[in-house]
Amino acid sequence: MEKHVTAVAALHIGFSVLGILIAIIVFFILEIIGIASQDPDAHLILTIIGSSVASILLILSLPSIIGGIGLFKKRNWARILVLVISAIDLFNIPIGTAIGVYSIWVLVQDETVKLFMTE
Repeated sequence: MEKHVTAVAALHIGFSVLGILIAIIVFFILEIIGIASQDPDAHLILTIIGSSVASILLILSLPSIIGGIGLFKKRNWARILVLVISAIDLFNIPIGTAIGVYSIWVLVQDETVKLFMTE
């Protein structure tokens, strides 16, 4: 089961890094469109929207990275955190749902719980 826990940790970190990359791309695309429009009001609005979207994606991605690192270190709090994040990921169809189902399946197994209790 240890290999599955490692896979879950890697999936959560990878999926979150992808979310951060998307946040950066969205911010820069909206910023470039705002600059290209040569309208100060449009630039301001697009900057606010880009910053807001990027901030939300960043805030949603950070706990998953922290939980993934904690899973690598076999911390029990990380197992709980990733279980909560996995339940939320179930609504992120289709990739988040697959990661969420797999993560929940791995982290609720008796063998996994014992693995986290011994360390």
